[in-house]
Amino acid sequence: MAAPLLENLSESLAAPEPAVRLLLSILIGYPCALVYRRFLFYQPATVIHLFHTFSGLALAAFNFAGPQIYHSALCVLVQFLMLRLMGRTVTTVLSSFTFQMVYLLAGYYYTATEEYDIKWTMPQCVLTLKLVGLSYDYYDGGKEPSQLTSEQKLSALPSVPSLLEVCGFSYFYGGFLVGPQFTLRSYQKLVAGELSDCPGKPPNSVLPATKRFALGFLCLVIYAIFSPYYPDSYFLTDEYDAQPFWYRCVFLLLWAKIILYKYVSCWVIAEGVCILSGLGYNGVVDGEHKWDACANMKVWVFETTPLFGGTISSFNINTNAWAARHVFKRLKFLGNKSLSHVATLLFLTFWHGLHSGYLLCFSMEFFIITVERQALALVRDSPLLSKLANSALYPLIYVVQQFLHWLFMGYPLVPFCLFTYDKWLKVYSSIYFCGHVFFLLAFLILPYIRKALVPKKERSPTKQD
Repeated sequence: MAAPLLENLSESLAAPEPAVRLLLSILIGYPCALVYRRFLFYQPATVIHLFHTFSGLALAAFNFAGPQIYHSALCVLVQFLMLRLMGRTVTTVLSSFTFQMVYLLAGYYYTATEEYDIKWTMPQCVLTLKLVGLSYDYYDGGKEPSQLTSEQKLSALPSVPSLLEVCGFSYFYGGFLVGPQFTLRSYQKLVAGELSDCPGKPPNSVLPATKRFALGFLCLVIYAIFSPYYPDSYFLTDEYDAQPFWYRCVFLLLWAKIILYKYVSCWVIAEGVCILSGLGYNGVVDGEHKWDACANMKVWVFETTPLFGGTISSFNINTNAWAARHVFKRLKFLGNKSLSHVATLLFLTFWHGLHSGYLLCFSMEFFIITVERQALALVRDSPLLSKLANSALYPLIYVVQQFLHWLFMGYPLVPFCLFTYDKWLKVYSSIYFCGHVFFLLAFLILPYIRKALVPKKERSPTKQD
């Protein structure tokens, strides 16, 4: 009965059935959170872990047929055995990292197509970060507090978790399919009833959860209305090639803006589930209760920033924070931030998949951010440019910034979304590699502009950092 209903629903929405199943699964998190609040909040931890485990497994079975649901269960079991048998050692961390990443990459290799498919590797990539992060947190729990950073102190595990606890953490309905990332310590606090603005009672989080749901739903509506007019496939048509250059660029800009709403809507709606359950509670700041512990998007910043760095920092926040905490900062021994940054982006490249488009996307991101930092330092240190940036002309400058910003945000998104070499090369050729040309010229010219516009006393390396 369910299959025909889903087929009819997907036809009505003009969306693939797997996408409809995924969206319904994210929405099902809301009644699950209500059940937890109403009936399970005061129950023993074992009952709550079982509820989270079986609800997550049910969502997996709803989305992925047959043996696909066994992949996550196997990885959870292996991770638990590593913690139990290897203890708080570097070997545990390295073994966990290696096993989980190799398993994920093998999944990518054997299931890869030239299209984006919703299959078991999608939640598996979320689970991979959870389980690798779990090994780090368990390892940190064996260190002296003086050896830990403030972040590590919050997530370090004082004891080895039980198998049921790891299962509940892994399959929690608010984050199993699309994230967000959260630590086992946060999950333990949720189960203990500590994540609440009313100690000992379910949190007053219905209103903030509703707000996030409404915002996520609005983004989903925008995507549903406009995405048919800006399909990925249009880039590969003769019609696109025949359009004037300016039209191809404007299409790229608008496509980038619309395509990202697909991710924004899912993450914001999923965040609402976490808030409703209490996992999103983030303490009190300036006398106000905060519910942004699981925020994966800063939507206002995403919509208004004219900077590439601003968009990146507002997008997929928890994954970026995970990479910063467990990859970038752990590479401090390299003694070079740029090298650590490159290594982190390389990790994220392979974590996303094995297609060449991912490698090009993240390498382009690094180059764009490098050039943008140089440009911002130039504006900051140049009296003329600083005055211009704070003048009455800024609204016009802002419009130009936003045009360039979204045009060249779309530029690296092309290989990210089209995956394969033959596709993204065709698109880049049709727009004459304008992103590469623009940022390469900027990279070469900015030092000379700096010499011309910045007083000598302002040219120290520390000023340019």
